[in-house]
Amino acid sequence: MRIRGVGVIDDAVLELSPGLNVVTGETGAGKTMVVSGLGLLLGERADSGLVRTGRESASVEGVLELASTHPALARADEAGAEHDDGELVVARTLTAAGRSRAHVGGRTAPVGVLADLGRLLVAVHGQADQWRLKQGDAHREVLDDYAGSDVLTLRERVRTSYDGWRTLKAEHEALVAQARERARDIDALTASLEEIEAVDPQPAEDVALRAEDERLAHADTLRLAAAGALELLSGDDLAGESRADVRELLAGARAALAPGTEHDEQLRQLDERLHEVGTLVTELAADLSAYVTDVELDPGRLEFVQQRRATLAGLTRKYGDTVDEVLEWSGRAAARLDGLVTADGSVDALGDRVGTAEAELGEAVAALSQARSEAARHFGDDVCAELAHLSMGRAQVVVEVRPRLDPDGVACPDGSRVRVSPTGADDVEILMAANPGASPRSIARSASGGELSRVMLALEVVGAARGGADGPPTFVFDEVDAGVGGRAAVDVGARLARLARQSQVIVVTHLAQVAAFADRHLVVHKSDDGAVTSSDVTVVDGDERLRELSRMMGGDPDSDAGLAHARDLLAQAAQTATEAGALSTKATKATKATTSGRATATRAAGRATGTKRAGGRAVRVAGA
Repeated sequence: MRIRGVGVIDDAVLELSPGLNVVTGETGAGKTMVVSGLGLLLGERADSGLVRTGRESASVEGVLELASTHPALARADEAGAEHDDGELVVARTLTAAGRSRAHVGGRTAPVGVLADLGRLLVAVHGQADQWRLKQGDAHREVLDDYAGSDVLTLRERVRTSYDGWRTLKAEHEALVAQARERARDIDALTASLEEIEAVDPQPAEDVALRAEDERLAHADTLRLAAAGALELLSGDDLAGESRADVRELLAGARAALAPGTEHDEQLRQLDERLHEVGTLVTELAADLSAYVTDVELDPGRLEFVQQRRATLAGLTRKYGDTVDEVLEWSGRAAARLDGLVTADGSVDALGDRVGTAEAELGEAVAALSQARSEAARHFGDDVCAELAHLSMGRAQVVVEVRPRLDPDGVACPDGSRVRVSPTGADDVEILMAANPGASPRSIARSASGGELSRVMLALEVVGAARGGADGPPTFVFDEVDAGVGGRAAVDVGARLARLARQSQVIVVTHLAQVAAFADRHLVVHKSDDGAVTSSDVTVVDGDERLRELSRMMGGDPDSDAGLAHARDLLAQAAQTATEAGALSTKATKATKATTSGRATATRAAGRATGTKRAGGRAVRVAGA
């Protein structure tokens, strides 16, 4: 990830890796700006105050490495982004005037697309309210993920039953509510179909009658016109008088040409054309004669045609612009009438199906609620055990699973009625009492900033220990170690390292005990030239890492005692991580044996491809 012009950071590149990434540095060096920059990249609300003084804009760029099946990649594809084998480039620009622009895969995109990717990729836990358990539905998701395949299978069964029940119920309610309207429709359709049937229109009848009406209404005009043309062609008029006609004139013309046709080819061709014209004239005269004979005055037929057209016009005014459209409407109306007539008989049968579907849904909901309640007890105990290692041993975490009672809801086998959604009929809330005897309250209201981050660490570690792989693949903890020290700080580092075995973890810390567990240690350096303060980020290892740990513990990076202490701390962290790994492996085996074979195929696939987390969901945020 490359950050430019954000807060005190002028231009810095963060080379993050899978596993545990620790960010350290002196107070005021800009560690929090790293988290702020990441927040901008993930679509968080932009604040123009983040733009570095003297700069017109700030920008953050990052590279995400995603498995081809990751939903974040599908969301990027929807936005028209381009990527190279799952390597996706994202960027965010913020101006000092407050304007913000986002780019995903080389394409301009709404900032909301970055936010969608952020929800799928990263969970940020800080001393602000940036954590994914603020929404009530998220509490249920955390519990279900912890509970494993048994609960997830039951939830899928509830969703399928719910969808089927809702569809049948909607159909049944529609039929019952439309009973009177259905009766009115039946009467109206019946009357209309009877009217059309009485007229008995034929396909394209209106077109044929219109042509016949035109011909009968102008019979005199048509007959006189045809007779006049016939007289000129054949020489015969209606009065019986004879005159020279076109045919005779053509014959005379051919006779005049005859003496010369034997001596000139061109003249012979002209004679042939005269012959063709004579043939056409003869045929045309015969056709005109037949037409004159056929055209007769028939007032009775004309009256019938006009009356029939008027009758058909009455239908086309109601049911279509043409007779063909009237016939199409009639077919549709007949089908609808048949459906309405048979609907009354379907109401009772459909009501029985609704009852059966509701009973099946009630059984599925009850089974899911019971499984959640059982998982909730274990989940609370496991989180409390983790908190004991995070300097919060007096805290008590309770997971409440409350059914949504509703007198008009779905009946359960025990006789209660509940309001059901596709995820079941339970409201799930994770509560915490900071001290013994205190009433449990929502975590968001009962934990301080530092405690909130540690509680979230405990929740994530417990979920990871149970094999949960449905959450975001990257976790960010800002000042997770606030208010702790000594052995508790070592425990915090060990828990972060444990979580990092399956996820990418980014931690901003001021404690050497936590930093000692890092797979990659990044230091934010601060420089001051008297006018402008800037920060850079570098990866430290070997002696440089020892000097940074020594600085964090005692302030003097070159102290022999501090360096020796740093070496001891790294050794202790390595030993603790090894012991925790062995215990984690043993606990994981025990968990698998008691959770009905929770699926681990995605984690195995991740190991096979060399990633450190399930399903190859490692996220590398590298220099742009």
